[in-house]
Amino acid sequence: MPVEKKIDGETKYHGVIVDVRLDRAELINGDIVRREVVEHPGGVTIIPVDEDGTVWCVRQYRYPMGREMLETPAGKLEKGEQPLPAAVRELGEETGLEASRLVYLGSCCTSPGFSTEVLHIYLALGLKRGEAHPDEDEFLNVEKHSLATLTDMVMNGEIDDAKTIIAVLKARRFLEAEGWEKF
Repeated sequence: MPVEKKIDGETKYHGVIVDVRLDRAELINGDIVRREVVEHPGGVTIIPVDEDGTVWCVRQYRYPMGREMLETPAGKLEKGEQPLPAAVRELGEETGLEASRLVYLGSCCTSPGFSTEVLHIYLALGLKRGEAHPDEDEFLNVEKHSLATLTDMVMNGEIDDAKTIIAVLKARRFLEAEGWEKF
């Protein structure tokens, strides 16, 4: 498999969430190319499913997209933070929920052509309700939809957020394998 070898790089931007680096890399044929890399700390997304198959989602305005989006609760990893505690934290912050069972559904590389972000996906079961406490700069609404409805919304393009698409489809497959028929 061809491997690109980093020659050098320079951080061009230090941001609040990301840093942007411009690297020079050598290709297997000896050519030198430039590579832009967005360094991201990674994150988590959680799909909370009630016993009746209802899924708790959040709707929030996403500035880069210029519109509101329906998503699974999510957040970035803090420096040195492991994914599981981050999932517990984000679930509570955004929905007020606690889960007696968190199932790791895997990870995804969100945009491997330019970003180091890896997103860890959890299914939250055995939900207990509490009070949400979003970050100061988070303005979101919690919505409940059936897993069947969310699957339809994914398949017809109404949901186009990648992490939510992956979480919905992975959770559905997992729950079907466990014998759930509540959707």
